[in-house]
Amino acid sequence: MDPAEFLIVSSELREILKNPPADFVLLDVREQEEFDENRIEGCKLIPMSEFASRLNELDPQSDIVIYCAHGVRSLHALMALRASGFKKLRSLEGGIADYLGIP
Repeated sequence: MDPAEFLIVSSELREILKNPPADFVLLDVREQEEFDENRIEGCKLIPMSEFASRLNELDPQSDIVIYCAHGVRSLHALMALRASGFKKLRSLEGGIADYLGIP
């Protein structure tokens, strides 16, 4: 798997969020403490520490964009979802740090 084929950049995500499709899910896989500090409006939180036990909360037919702090955990989550039969998956390149312009 080439991770680059599953990446979405911040500007693309911003465009989607202006008018998200009905089946769109923005998934934050950071931990609760990180989520409490900042988040992208409208996201669903499923921390990586709870990920395996909470996959049933996601619809395999949804168009899912996953993000974390910098883009590493979101790729791990993407691979886990792919292995579980999810098809429409992307990971936010650079994570929320890039999205919010945090160094």
